[in-house]
Amino acid sequence: MKNTFLQTALLLSFLIGGSDLFAQQKDAVLLTVDGQNITLSEFEAVYKKNNRDEVVDQKDLEDYLELYINFRLKVREAEELGLDTVKKFMEELKGYQKQLAKPYLTDKEVTENLIKEAYERSLKDVRASHILLKVGPDALPKDTLIVYNKIMDIRKQAEKGDFGALAKKYSEDPSAKENAGDLGWFSVLRMVYPFETAAYETPNGKISMPIRTRFGYHIIKAVGSRDAQGEISTAHIMIKTGKEATEEDQAKAKEKVMEVKGLLDKGQNFEDLAKKYSEDKGSSTKGGVLPNFGAGRMVPAFEEAAFGLKADGDYSEPVLTDYGWHIIKRLERIPVPTFEASEKDLSAKVAKDSRSEMSKLSVLARIKKDYGFKETRSALDAVAAKLDSTLIEGKWDAEAAKGLNATVFTIGKDNYTQADLAAYIGTHQSRRKEEPLVVILNGLYGQFVEESLLAYEEGKLSQKYPEYKALLKEYRDGILLFDLTDDKVWSKAVKDTSGLKVFHEKNRDKFMWGKRLDAEIYYCQKDSIVEPLKATLAKKAKKGKPTKEEILKQFNANSKLNLRIEQDQYEENEEEILKNVKWEKGLYGPFKDGENQVLILVNSVLDPTPKTLKEARGLVTADYQNFLEKEWIAELRGKYKYTANRDLLKQIK
Repeated sequence: MKNTFLQTALLLSFLIGGSDLFAQQKDAVLLTVDGQNITLSEFEAVYKKNNRDEVVDQKDLEDYLELYINFRLKVREAEELGLDTVKKFMEELKGYQKQLAKPYLTDKEVTENLIKEAYERSLKDVRASHILLKVGPDALPKDTLIVYNKIMDIRKQAEKGDFGALAKKYSEDPSAKENAGDLGWFSVLRMVYPFETAAYETPNGKISMPIRTRFGYHIIKAVGSRDAQGEISTAHIMIKTGKEATEEDQAKAKEKVMEVKGLLDKGQNFEDLAKKYSEDKGSSTKGGVLPNFGAGRMVPAFEEAAFGLKADGDYSEPVLTDYGWHIIKRLERIPVPTFEASEKDLSAKVAKDSRSEMSKLSVLARIKKDYGFKETRSALDAVAAKLDSTLIEGKWDAEAAKGLNATVFTIGKDNYTQADLAAYIGTHQSRRKEEPLVVILNGLYGQFVEESLLAYEEGKLSQKYPEYKALLKEYRDGILLFDLTDDKVWSKAVKDTSGLKVFHEKNRDKFMWGKRLDAEIYYCQKDSIVEPLKATLAKKAKKGKPTKEEILKQFNANSKLNLRIEQDQYEENEEEILKNVKWEKGLYGPFKDGENQVLILVNSVLDPTPKTLKEARGLVTADYQNFLEKEWIAELRGKYKYTANRDLLKQIK
């Protein structure tokens, strides 16, 4: 029994000692840079964050350590230069700090409920009409009441009469004159939250009670609801017109879109035609593909035509919108995703939406409770007595409250005084419409309390959450590194034109053109123009005439689609069609390329030559940056003393 007890004691001693030894190894100093120590655990956390492999490769680990040494040397140099005290840096870091703090300053339960609610609503599309009477969020109570009574009167009329006619007559939404207040179909997260809630919760055919948003008071008539259409993936070919287009412009655009439609009907590829003829530069290079969209995202005519297509691959008749003519192809109909699939996206959207205010209010209440928030209204009244009409003009001087130092409220052990509040009012005031001073004061006081509560909690995050502290340090070091590297390497390589020129001259052989063809490629839409064009190009090859512009004018007289010309200096294998020609001056073809017949006129063959600095600037600049980086690292390694215990790397598993 005694031996068993002794063995157990020894075993526990070993385990505890082993655990301590392991912890000591993790906290052992791996790297020292100019007197600053970096532990093995700190390095390991950074390494594993950037390397997801389950098995650690020792060679990779050693290479990463060298990069990390360079990183720490650069940060140390930035600190030595005082970049961490520069106003620009401090403001940028503060901005990132606020972004990093956001997840810790939200009520997860409230947010999760808002996300679930948003998903439930995403399963339905609603259609609604509204009448808006504008009133600002800071309007006087008496002005708010006047607008409220007026919209209540309109509501009574709407329950008995024509809602659309009343919208045209009374609504202060500019679009109401055209759409009689009809907003069409829309889904969740398309309207401000109070409006959305009323639209989804008002029974079809009924009119809501007045709803207050930041725009004013609305009454909403629920027109209909349906199962959500989901989203649709489309491509389009657009021929522009625009609101300023003349009748002649409209006619030409319609003629052109009908020609393109004719080519589609004959079996030509939609993507190829979009690249050739679509005048929407944002999508034409991608074969006309547009971002996915759902209800309420596109102009009604476009949306209706797109969702009206029955099957993937179908394309529409030309559709006219305010932007021009469109031929729309359905690529894929995308149903509403499951909650699991959409949760991440909904979470991001809810965080940016006005409904996130509910989560913030919950957090503020929690902070007040956690830190024993207390306020003294009499101290606030004393500040109110020092206000005058200059506050309405945005010119109130905080000196008017000089001598007031009583505590207005406390958070934890911190006191916020009348002087603090006066200073806040002085820096946050703005010119306003006539309204009671107490209303302005209450608004500014509420802002001051809210910002103070959040700032107080934000200041505690590094103590409460180690992962937040580590991430904030990463951002801090990253900003320092970026600013200094930009100055020493990136921007320097761009701005140092003389240095770039010298570097290019010394390394001209690295930046060479290969053997190239100076060639013109003629794409013939109609077979009937091939032989006449070939004869014309034969003359051009001998005499240098006619010009490309004259050729286009001749062969595109009855259709802008007959002939397309490309001219450039082409390297070997740059264009598939050029594999059909000899690397000799002359006229080649015709060759078949999809639906086109192609003729190629080779004007000359260019031997390999060094690229000018202008031609190779991007490549030269990148190489020059690498050169500057290596020089800088060598300088830092000579300037600062550093040591690394590489044997400790074996502890990383």
